[in-house]
Amino acid sequence: MERIETFSEEETFALGEKIGREAHPGQIYTLLGDLGVGKTVFTQGVARGLGISECVCSPTFTIVQVYEEGRIPFYHFDVYRIGDIEEMDEIGYEDYFYGEGICLIEWANLIDELIPKERIQITIQKNMEKGFSYREITIERGMGYEK
Repeated sequence: MERIETFSEEETFALGEKIGREAHPGQIYTLLGDLGVGKTVFTQGVARGLGISECVCSPTFTIVQVYEEGRIPFYHFDVYRIGDIEEMDEIGYEDYFYGEGICLIEWANLIDELIPKERIQITIQKNMEKGFSYREITIERGMGYEK
């Protein structure tokens, strides 16, 4: 497990960018954190690290957004509004999870039973005592979520 502290949006973006540069096809990143914690900023960094220049925003209502302009395809999921796990079947999630790109899944704990155990779990947390822009980012590899 790795813990990283960031003190600005730019540092959170830069960490995501580093992860994007190091990403390999077939990897699944799960992203956890409360609303407003910086998941989208982090994700934008990952996209930049993959060589994606188009605007990346959270696909809250479409569930998945596909970006193919980078060095490997990027599948960005936001499952916050998923009403029934069967909705994942309807969008063909297996094609993405087991495809040639990387997946980043926001609110992944809501569909944990569908996600392979070999994943990289990223948790972003605020601590207002350390400042408004402070974030603690935890990276854990190859695990499921605790129930």
